[in-house]
Amino acid sequence: MKQVMRFAGDFNTIYDALFPLLFRISYRITGDATAAEDLCQEAFVRYLQRAQPLPTPDQAKYWLIRVVRNLSYNYEKRKGRERRALDRLAHEPKRVVPSLENEALRSESSRLVREALNRVPFKLRTALVLREYAGMSYREIGRSLRISESNVKVRVFRARELLKKILNEEDLHVS
Repeated sequence: MKQVMRFAGDFNTIYDALFPLLFRISYRITGDATAAEDLCQEAFVRYLQRAQPLPTPDQAKYWLIRVVRNLSYNYEKRKGRERRALDRLAHEPKRVVPSLENEALRSESSRLVREALNRVPFKLRTALVLREYAGMSYREIGRSLRISESNVKVRVFRARELLKKILNEEDLHVS
């Protein structure tokens, strides 16, 4: 029982002597008085949770300075990540919820393009689909189809022209 009382007295002395210093350190790092106070409290909680109390007040002082400094830096890193995430979110284009009418038009346009694309000869259609829908480079398509890169470019060009002609014949304008 005496051991606990003596430790409590030591803790109160350490707390009263070091809190202002720790608060100044944390406040200079975070720039936020509320956060600095919370971080100092956290440092003292960790001090109390230590399995072995530090033998001298100087060791306690330097240990607490390290803890509050690390807690403050971690707090700032977390706040920086949160700010960057919020900035990215603020600069993202706003997602518009499609109306039923727009969705129906988009669905109909997709169906008409698919039908027109099916009218393009297989060799041309394959090159165009790999380029536009699979996002492959001309070189990759050439390797895949075992044709030259220039032949791929010709096929893609011809497929686009033919697709445009088919859609114009049907008086369809797809964006």
